[in-house]
Amino acid sequence: MISKPILLFCFFSIVFLFGFKEASSQDKNWTHFRGSTLNGIAATEKIPLKLDDSNIKWKTKIHDNGYSSPVVFNNQVWVTTAKPDGKELYAVCTDFQTGKIIYDIKVFTPDEVEGKHSINTYASNTPCIENGFVYVHYGSNGTACINTSNGSIVWKRTDFKCKHVQGPASSPIIYKNLLILHFEGIDVRYIIALDKSNGKLVWRSDRPKEPYEALTEIGRKAYITPIIINVKGRDMLISNGSAVCIAYDPNTGKEIWRVVDGAESTISMPFTENGVVFWYTGFMVSSNGAKFTELLAVNPDGNGDITGTNVLWKKRDEQAQNQLLTPVIKDGLIYSVNTRNKLMCIDATTGKEIWSTHLTSNYNASPIYVNGNIWFFSVKGEVLVIKAGRKYEVVAQNQMDSGIWATPAFLRNSMILRTQKYLYRISEE
Repeated sequence: MISKPILLFCFFSIVFLFGFKEASSQDKNWTHFRGSTLNGIAATEKIPLKLDDSNIKWKTKIHDNGYSSPVVFNNQVWVTTAKPDGKELYAVCTDFQTGKIIYDIKVFTPDEVEGKHSINTYASNTPCIENGFVYVHYGSNGTACINTSNGSIVWKRTDFKCKHVQGPASSPIIYKNLLILHFEGIDVRYIIALDKSNGKLVWRSDRPKEPYEALTEIGRKAYITPIIINVKGRDMLISNGSAVCIAYDPNTGKEIWRVVDGAESTISMPFTENGVVFWYTGFMVSSNGAKFTELLAVNPDGNGDITGTNVLWKKRDEQAQNQLLTPVIKDGLIYSVNTRNKLMCIDATTGKEIWSTHLTSNYNASPIYVNGNIWFFSVKGEVLVIKAGRKYEVVAQNQMDSGIWATPAFLRNSMILRTQKYLYRISEE
């Protein structure tokens, strides 16, 4: 590990690139998990801090079970849901202004359904959306493109498989003309890019076998959603699997670099700021048998195996056995909650903890930065808002009707919030 401060890389910059999207459109639409730029930073400004009847514009019951996050384009809000046994998988569209259900589409009826973890559902993968089309993904149970103007299914694929064991969770992303999907099970691990217009395979990249050989079979799975960055004019798909983080060329699927970290069952997605990429490993096991996770900071300007050259720092979390939510980073500060309910603010330059506090329940939905505040959502329905900064300061606390597992969408001075029972639009306007 290299012990040195992170430099602001003058020679290159990192930006998110998703074909039709720009950062300035983040407040117009919310097209992916954690937003149109997948960074958990909202462009909207006027979100009410008090979540009560005076600010609830509508509340719509979503049938069955699903932890997928809402995505929004124009006047449509889309989520997925599934029967508890996974034998019927749905896509549901509601009207942004009224909450009225526009479409309730049964997309798949799998013949065989693999088991899942008790804290997962069969509809935990967040859709992605663009003008005219929404792409829904249920892991090995199927992927489909839906025409948003009439609710018709444009294409389906059910032939890509892996043994998720604990249920699917990786969300798809759009890159140019491609739909990129992760299949990372205990048996096989690969990434594919489909032509988003017809569902045909463009490329497939299998994870290298060597980094996984030391892991037990159950630890070889992963549930991450990747990001796209640009380094010196070159796009990279950053994908942190359970044993190795790899940067791929998103046009071809060819590997650019890798960092081998040897951890199991990775869930949290990568994130980036100021020319540095950060990611959590899955759980690792120390010599005394204790489980822990690590947060890495990496300079992505490299080729080949950069484990020994480009890792800027590592922060070990010996309290947590895994990392479920994806942290948000803003102005050099990383905000995260581990699986032991510890809320932390971490210096992105050094990896040092600036402050921390213990919360009373689990926070599995990913935090979102909104106009100077960080929003957190618990599995007990608690909504905690703190002021962004180097001092812990609570701005607001609210209680919703039931648990929150899905990361909300923030746009157009509104929050689209999904609880276990309802989908809400909350706004002062």
